[in-house]
Amino acid sequence: MVITSTASSVNWVEYFFNGNFLALLGATLAVVLGGIGSAKAVGLVGEAAAGLVSEEPKRFGQTLLLQALPGTQGIYGLLTAFVILNKIGIVGGTYVELTTQQGFYFLVASLPIAIVGLISAISQAKAATAGIGIVAKRPEELAKAIMYAAMVETYAVLALLASILMVTGIKL
Repeated sequence: MVITSTASSVNWVEYFFNGNFLALLGATLAVVLGGIGSAKAVGLVGEAAAGLVSEEPKRFGQTLLLQALPGTQGIYGLLTAFVILNKIGIVGGTYVELTTQQGFYFLVASLPIAIVGLISAISQAKAATAGIGIVAKRPEELAKAIMYAAMVETYAVLALLASILMVTGIKL
């Protein structure tokens, strides 16, 4: 389809970039970026864990715990998306027709957990993978390995808190 007039292109822009679209884009980014980060992170730690478990099968439980840690960012993204969808009435409640400005607010509110979720999950995987090395040499030091990985979690939790506070503060 060829757009031949300015009026047609304005209608196209207004059709796709309305408030509800922008809010859904924000919810989508929270889920997708957090999910990508967690999927990649859990996979990286799983690769390291598989190497250890192939030599010492009794270390499975310890390594599984370390592997699960960077999976939370995907959950945080999903939680943020659910709060957005609930607030605009797509999940329960009455559907709200958002202004473009309100839609941008939701989009911006989703960015902390979307961006920090992606980056912190991968960073947490690096710490958890190093923790696999600790467990391989000194299994009794699992708690220290968990603490290194859990320190990264702090920033994902702060991003979740920021996103949720912003979303709940948007006036409809």
